[in-house]
Amino acid sequence: MSKISPCLWFNGEAEEAANLYVSLLPDSRIEIVQRNPMDRAGAKAGAVLVVEFTLAGQRFMALNGGMKMEYTHAVSFKIDCADQAEVDRLWDALLANGGEEGKCGWLKDRYGVSWQIVPSVMLKYLGGADKAGAQRAMQAMMGMVKLDIESLKRAYEGKSAA
Repeated sequence: MSKISPCLWFNGEAEEAANLYVSLLPDSRIEIVQRNPMDRAGAKAGAVLVVEFTLAGQRFMALNGGMKMEYTHAVSFKIDCADQAEVDRLWDALLANGGEEGKCGWLKDRYGVSWQIVPSVMLKYLGGADKAGAQRAMQAMMGMVKLDIESLKRAYEGKSAA
């Protein structure tokens, strides 16, 4: 077990968010739901205080901190996707019910947490031996919202859109 795990701050939605996240990726599960032992500012005894969960093998903690805190893109979670179907599925699920699209494969989910939904082949296209191809792929990516593997491939290979 790692000594370090991210802690995500929520205002009452920790369990809901953790359940969403673990539903999206294999090797994910809720580990512990800890409840408030007593009334405290903004939370009643018995309300969820902390949810410890594993997301794709990585431990996380979700904390109901008692007030709204804003997330920024300065910290985000990158998900490597095997194919376009996985990119599309995760993109849609994380945007559902109030998420916000960003650029270049970035989004904020309905809780304000930033995610990067990235096809695993990105490294091939952005760091490939063909430097001109890598530049074309980078230029194509910079114009995208959700990343499109086929468009990145065409750009890398110097082929125009079909």
